[in-house]
Amino acid sequence: MHNLSDTAEHILPEIERVGGRLVTARDAVGRVIFGQGDVVEETLITLLAGGHALLVGVPGLAKTKLVETLAKVLGLDARRVQFTPDLMPADIVGSEVLEESETGRRSFRFIPGPVFCQLLMADEINRASPRTQSALLQAMQERQVSVAGQRHDLPAPFHVLATQNPLEQEGTYPLPEAQLDRFLLQIDVRYPDREAERRMLFATTGATEESIPTVLNAADLMAAQRLVRRIPVGESVVEAILNLVRAGRPEESDVPGLADLVAWGPGPRASQALMLAVRARALLQGRLAPSIDDVLALAGPILRHRMALTFAARAEGVTVSDVIAKLTAPLR
Repeated sequence: MHNLSDTAEHILPEIERVGGRLVTARDAVGRVIFGQGDVVEETLITLLAGGHALLVGVPGLAKTKLVETLAKVLGLDARRVQFTPDLMPADIVGSEVLEESETGRRSFRFIPGPVFCQLLMADEINRASPRTQSALLQAMQERQVSVAGQRHDLPAPFHVLATQNPLEQEGTYPLPEAQLDRFLLQIDVRYPDREAERRMLFATTGATEESIPTVLNAADLMAAQRLVRRIPVGESVVEAILNLVRAGRPEESDVPGLADLVAWGPGPRASQALMLAVRARALLQGRLAPSIDDVLALAGPILRHRMALTFAARAEGVTVSDVIAKLTAPLR
């Protein structure tokens, strides 16, 4: 546990300064992405916590536009890869090519793939083969790639925002559970409300387009990520995180009937993800320390891809969201 009062005087001015710039960045993104306030906030939380996000939603909900806009606002070098069944690992990480010099000497040269950027959009990640998915997930976890026995470090910061279409299951390769765990948050992208869609109609079909300002740069983002890790977390929030995550494991949960609903629950990575994400949310909102409300707000995005329902639960129409509501009930 941190001593909140000791830490406060040291980092409060920094939290206010960085938090103010992050609010400006969030508002700039919100002027282009309509009616997706939660999605924008959760994506920024993911980046502030130094993680990767899985954006799940039907086509046409501006997921690609969100990544492009974030890259511009945060001053990051961004690339986009459209995942298809014939995409090979070398198409992502790069490959060695044999070159002949003027003197006739032959040597291999590494040509970096699109993964060598600061913000990578992996579009429809579940359409690529498991071999290609695992090449990307290794890069996400280790922040480096190995080609022909040589290691190549990826730029810093390095973040992946992957998208997935929940409807198109034919011809897809669902990500294995162990690899889903590599994503800090699963962000569900839903349809905008009527008023947001009305604003979108005028903004996107007019003669002029909203210009996107650059609010931060890569160095600013990395400084904010370091600040997130220094934000104090009170004992009550730590206990809430532990209680929530451990309650989701059927072997040790004291939630009645959970073992009949959940085949396997969240591992320690879920606790680590919550610990970072609640701090990032506090910083984004200009607060000194996270609260139980932050744990409740982020329980869904942190847990929904780290739990699997039993066959019986699915047959009864129970969803992961229903189970998470059960788990968070004692914290409300």
